[in-house]
Amino acid sequence: MDLLSLSDFVTVARHGGFGRAARASGRPKATLSRRVAELEASLEIRLFERGSRMLKLTEEGRALHERAGALLTELEETAGAIASGGDRPRGRLRMSVPLLFSQTAMGKLAAGFALKYPEVRLEVTTEDRPVDMVEEGYDLVIRVNPDPDETLVGRPFLRDSLVVVAAPGLAAPVEAVVPGVIRGTLGETTSWTMTTSTGQTLLKVDPVLSLSSMTMVRDAVRMGVGPGLLPLSLVSHDLAQGKLVRWGDVDGPETVLWALYPSRRLLSKRVAAFLDHLKEAFPSGTAEELAAYVGE
Repeated sequence: MDLLSLSDFVTVARHGGFGRAARASGRPKATLSRRVAELEASLEIRLFERGSRMLKLTEEGRALHERAGALLTELEETAGAIASGGDRPRGRLRMSVPLLFSQTAMGKLAAGFALKYPEVRLEVTTEDRPVDMVEEGYDLVIRVNPDPDETLVGRPFLRDSLVVVAAPGLAAPVEAVVPGVIRGTLGETTSWTMTTSTGQTLLKVDPVLSLSSMTMVRDAVRMGVGPGLLPLSLVSHDLAQGKLVRWGDVDGPETVLWALYPSRRLLSKRVAAFLDHLKEAFPSGTAEELAAYVGE
């Protein structure tokens, strides 16, 4: 197999088209097209489905891209380390991170990592949607309670819980429906089952305000609009300072943040370094630890 043709195929797959790959790599579009065609001919398989306006990997192409891309990256890093006489992480590290974690902790994490590894170019995008790491070219993603995915491996690094909080002076009703603030779509009355000092209780909530982020929900709850359901890490400081009061803990599955990366035999030094960086920042992985990290 021609290694140059394989490298050109990975470049085209990574950028999603011959034109974009040519602009990014500085290689002629015709050369990339010819190299990929030669690779397909040598393997006797079609790697791309070619439409009039789009280029899409076949199943065989996706499998080859996932494995070849990882191996070529490792080869480049090894060659670079040998040439420079060291094995420090270097190159670009692309990450996808959920909104709340980005707003509270990612800026500080990214800055600390950049200072520690100045030869790595860290690129972070914020989005809550599940991304296709291989197709979209991500090296690492952080996700909350991700669905099982046999193409990815990873590790949990933070655990959080949900609590019902409200502004001081707003008393929790015993029977009546209370106006509340939610993240999501406005709808009919909802209920939160929470544990208090006296046992379990069912809080009936009429959503009167719907906001798209947890930080917006917290700020609205502070203003006394009504109670909100929020991560403990986000409200720990407000609870300690008396800006919010805790009505109860919500029963349900634990909120777990995972760092995920494509399953591969050779883990990128950049990814390994960031995983170690997460472990150093959150050695215990508790909600209180995240709150302390954000509040420093």
